[in-house]
Amino acid sequence: MKIAFAGLGVMGAPMARHLLAAGHAVTGFNRSPAKAEAWAAATGGSFAPTVTAAADGAELFILCVGNDDDVRQVVTEALPYLAAGAVIVDHTTTSARVAREMAVLTGELGRFFIDAPVSGGQAGAENGQLSAMAGGDADALARVEPALMTYARAVKHMGPSGAGQLTKMVNQIAIAGVVQGLAEAVHFAKSAGLDTDAVYDAISKGAAQSWQMDNRWKTAAQGEFDFGFAVDWMRKDLGLVLDEAQANGATLEMTALVDGYYAEVQAMGGNRWDTSSLKARLKP
Repeated sequence: MKIAFAGLGVMGAPMARHLLAAGHAVTGFNRSPAKAEAWAAATGGSFAPTVTAAADGAELFILCVGNDDDVRQVVTEALPYLAAGAVIVDHTTTSARVAREMAVLTGELGRFFIDAPVSGGQAGAENGQLSAMAGGDADALARVEPALMTYARAVKHMGPSGAGQLTKMVNQIAIAGVVQGLAEAVHFAKSAGLDTDAVYDAISKGAAQSWQMDNRWKTAAQGEFDFGFAVDWMRKDLGLVLDEAQANGATLEMTALVDGYYAEVQAMGGNRWDTSSLKARLKP
């Protein structure tokens, strides 16, 4: 399959690499040309200096960019150059609104737009173990799903355009609560004078177990946050969640609280710290 991939950052670069390894012809594009060149040199893929050059004749156009405005710009530029019937798959976490807008725009030109945000972080991208939740045309998704499965362990069709983004919002709501609970649990254990390693061993095989506990308990206890999914990104995602909740009437009291706590972490200089840095607000 002839594929263009826009956005070769910490997530996009390994995802595009998995596509190459599976035998697809992949042309990468990044707003920072040096990143695209470096990716091509490291993987043997091709790179293009512009979105239009990358998109030229592509049957599948994949995005992993920054926000709603980035998606609008890249899709609008790429659309006229894609192959007839091409599928655009957007892995960016955005609003459901922009997903619906892009689906209408692409449909008018005989192409398809799938909103397919992912969960699993950088480690999931590196290891080809991401989970994708997709909204849009089911047949178009089925056509490109084998390519997506080169870097995902699961691709779930959730419904019409926007449903993938709404599902990702559910994912972020659940994570926010779990990470705050983890931060408070570590804080309580340290305040009580307990050995946090021993506490983890005691509780991590029972009902308290979670991915966050298994992967973030020990680093949070040690005050190590210089890695992982950045606070700035989580605040962007929670902003989308809270905007959508205001529109649909959902009550998200805990999510709003945790968003405020992340604002405190940003004020501490933790913009690029991992989301588990909620623990940094709590002493010891």
